[in-house]
Amino acid sequence: MDWNWYLFRFNGRINRARMWLSVLIILCWMIFLGVLSVASGIVSAGKGASFGFDIDDIFRVIDPVSWRSLSWSYLPTLAIKTIATSLFAWVYFATSIKRLHDRDKSGWWLVPFFVVPGLYNQFAGQLPDSWLDLPLALSAFVLCIWGFVEMYCLKGSPKTNRFGPNPLQRPDTRPRWEQNREIEMVPHKADPPPLLRIRSRA
Repeated sequence: MDWNWYLFRFNGRINRARMWLSVLIILCWMIFLGVLSVASGIVSAGKGASFGFDIDDIFRVIDPVSWRSLSWSYLPTLAIKTIATSLFAWVYFATSIKRLHDRDKSGWWLVPFFVVPGLYNQFAGQLPDSWLDLPLALSAFVLCIWGFVEMYCLKGSPKTNRFGPNPLQRPDTRPRWEQNREIEMVPHKADPPPLLRIRSRA
């Protein structure tokens, strides 16, 4: 398997198993980088502080409230989280778009499946209490569940679609039939046909 294409590029299609594998890879990278950062002393996880990677880190970038509470001592942690979260988000978007392609959907479907629920989750605490909060929460929940079912549970298009061939279809490795190679042209001879002779059993 081409790992560079699988994890970092946006063209083509992948099946459900490879989508689940990408989530497992991202989780392993999160655990490894988290343990490495704390063990190396770059990040301090003591005194009740915690260090980890979360999907909400992507949406905190556009939230001004999350920036007001930052201090200079948090700069190494912020640098590591920014680099690692960018890597994880790239891999997640690349594999998710390829999985949406497998469902014969454009990559723009990530906006309702991922971006809208994530933005609501980030800014829900800042919204005023009103009757509009319930429909917004319900819409975000339905979009999140719909995206999960679409990308992780349903089969892809069985045939070749506009994004490429079915990833579960095995390629035909047989040599292509060429008519010229199969037909043998025998030149015509003017001689009479050979006589048939019967062998005697003497």
